[in-house]
Amino acid sequence: MLAALIIASAIPAPAAPAVAGRQIERLDRGLVAVPAAGGGNQVSWRLLATDARSARFTLYRDGKPIARVGGSQATSFLDRAGTVTSRYSLAAKGAGALAWANGYLAIPLDKPAEGRTGDGETYGYTANDASVGDLDGDGRYELIVKWYPTIAKDNAFSGYTGVTLIDAYTLEGRKLWRINLGPNIRSGAHYTQFMVYDLDGDGKAEVAMKTADGTVDGTNHMIGDPHASWTSREGEVDIEDRTGAKVLPDGRKVSELKGRILRGPEYLTVFDGTTGRALASAPYAPSRGPGGDDNPDYERMKAVWGDGYGNRSERYLAGLAYLDGHRPSLVFGRGYYARSTVAAWDYRKGELRMRWLFDSAVPGNEKFGGQGNHQLSVADVDGDGRDEIFYGSMVLDDDGKGLWSSGLGHGDAMHLSDLDPTHPGLEKFGVHENMKMSGNRGAAMLDAKTGAILWSTPADRDTGRGIAIDVDPRHAGAEAWASNSRDLYDAKGNVIPGGHPRAANFGIWWDGDRLRELLDGKRISKWDWNNGTEQILLDPAGAVSNNGTKANPSLSADIIGDWREELAVPSADSRELRIYATPYPTSERIVTLMHDPVYRLGVAWQNTAYNQPPHTSYFLGAK
Repeated sequence: MLAALIIASAIPAPAAPAVAGRQIERLDRGLVAVPAAGGGNQVSWRLLATDARSARFTLYRDGKPIARVGGSQATSFLDRAGTVTSRYSLAAKGAGALAWANGYLAIPLDKPAEGRTGDGETYGYTANDASVGDLDGDGRYELIVKWYPTIAKDNAFSGYTGVTLIDAYTLEGRKLWRINLGPNIRSGAHYTQFMVYDLDGDGKAEVAMKTADGTVDGTNHMIGDPHASWTSREGEVDIEDRTGAKVLPDGRKVSELKGRILRGPEYLTVFDGTTGRALASAPYAPSRGPGGDDNPDYERMKAVWGDGYGNRSERYLAGLAYLDGHRPSLVFGRGYYARSTVAAWDYRKGELRMRWLFDSAVPGNEKFGGQGNHQLSVADVDGDGRDEIFYGSMVLDDDGKGLWSSGLGHGDAMHLSDLDPTHPGLEKFGVHENMKMSGNRGAAMLDAKTGAILWSTPADRDTGRGIAIDVDPRHAGAEAWASNSRDLYDAKGNVIPGGHPRAANFGIWWDGDRLRELLDGKRISKWDWNNGTEQILLDPAGAVSNNGTKANPSLSADIIGDWREELAVPSADSRELRIYATPYPTSERIVTLMHDPVYRLGVAWQNTAYNQPPHTSYFLGAK
């Protein structure tokens, strides 16, 4: 049953931005109530960056005041007398919010019908990654959900993949639109990154992603040539066998390229958030081939990217950054194993224009080649009010020029925040897989402003996982660990005896303290630092995680309620998306994390390739 969710108060008028000069979202209070862990209801609401420091609130149940929250108290209340039928509000005659009877909000999904590939294979769909944005400007978030074909494939594998679909839903479960990316966008973790954000400052979020011929927008209008098919088919004279050979120059069989999309026009498109209508499109930059060629042959692709079958050229990253310090820009990349390219785009007054294009293949940028990750991050690390792009082991300044390259090479995970509050500025912790390039470093903590290595851990093979979050209050700053070592490290790189948590995946602020809990797949647990064990806090029945062994949620973010994060995961049958909220009280009064510049952009890019959790621009951990 879908619990009623109603705006609890009017949208407050903005006063001052969270960061001087920066556009921020106008959000409502996001009042929410869930059954509390020990009985009654746990009720919470947003504290905004635009609120007066000493803002006070009165909480009503069924029209009667039950709590007066002072200017230093948490925007959270444990109502032991509350029931599943209680209605809460922050105004005596205001609209109210009913408790989520099962501890989660179930949003019905319109599961797509089965599809069929070009060679006759039938496939189904599962609900995959999600994002949030205020699509209609009412101060509350809507959900954007990606549908994943059951035969989606990594770039390393050939074969047809099915069609990727993108839906938008309100929190009440009303479907707003569906975008069909069409047959010329391959499906997999590295192909479709969808950015949801208010790009032009009109108070309503747009949605942006890579498109191609045959993409159908939310109003059933086609982008490009509706009849074009650029998918490589076995036996056709195509990019894979123009020479007539059955084996390519690197020994790869022509048949292994079946299902890949290696030519044809590519676009970057901005869609209207309320209708899904395509607002503006531009040629995706850079193209697969040299000089803007969208139909390169095998040899030319191999010369440009390092292979001619799309394993490198078809890996994409995306994010958002405040490059002028005031309004957000789109950031879309292509490639990171060898050649790394990143383009910044502005959507203003209905037009999409490129701000700059960075290319590691340009003379003078050689040290930035091969330094990309399976994800990116964004933050202002030099204090000029404008953001930098962390692409892995390389960072781009706001003007699109290389800021620094550590030379440590490609990695599968990285975390950017004030991980060590005793060290000036922000830090970046990441893992690495190219031992020759990293100097046999499996993981490293870097100064985010300069790229200087603060400390590292040794390794002799690929380190696939790593995380840095505060899980132990006995040590200042975040603790860090990686899959190549049994040790847990403090923020200075000192070993903490007792080992580390089982998984190095996601973190989530869930219970009432400032420590971060462990999120692995759909399960939330707390690290018991005294005994070196994990205590399970939530393991929701009937829900699943996404992306196979990556085991990430659809989304973890501060979607509603106070500063703590919610967990969004699909049901096992993909018929609903469930949003779980914490049942625990808190005494911490903290501004909504969505008004923190680094965190909000982290939520936007969370769906990019190998999903990673968002982090704040400041140290949020044990005092």
